[in-house]
Amino acid sequence: MARNPAQLSVISVIAASLQRERRRVGLSLAELARRAGVAKSTLSQLESGSGNPSVETLWALCVALDVTFAQMVEPPQPEVQVIRASEGAVIPAEHANYVAKVLSACPPHARRDIYLVTVQPGAAHDSAPHRAGTYEHVILSTGRALTGVLDSPVEIGPGDYAGYPADVPHTFRALEPDTVAVVISESV
Repeated sequence: MARNPAQLSVISVIAASLQRERRRVGLSLAELARRAGVAKSTLSQLESGSGNPSVETLWALCVALDVTFAQMVEPPQPEVQVIRASEGAVIPAEHANYVAKVLSACPPHARRDIYLVTVQPGAAHDSAPHRAGTYEHVILSTGRALTGVLDSPVEIGPGDYAGYPADVPHTFRALEPDTVAVVISESV
């Protein structure tokens, strides 16, 4: 399947970010793959810019490297930033009809990322625990969803807010087509 220019750009940013962050923490390719629970060959492909990562794979690598998701997929941005609805790095989930678009990468010395997620009914997007102390805020724009801690999600509708610890297994499931939410992930 041919990649569009935006996908190629995101993949090249991810490749550079993985190389930079792995070297920063002094891990070998094999050790990072082991810590993240991904195949060494997968990590090698991602670092060479030939892989096509899922949200789950990137999260596992982010946790192992102690960086935010946005730091992995966003190139440095100017001080004033505008992302049009048709722009931005979009990363699909592996097992759910769920895509995440990074809206704002975390500024230096803070741990907060902002995403716009678009989700279709079907399989839930279940997330493994993120770094200790991570909390997610969800503001639903359109549709209806079940979200929160995996064993006790809550239903939310347009304009509703839900906040929950994200350092435990958590979930997001669309209950209506074209469900859209803003998700803010912050860590202490």
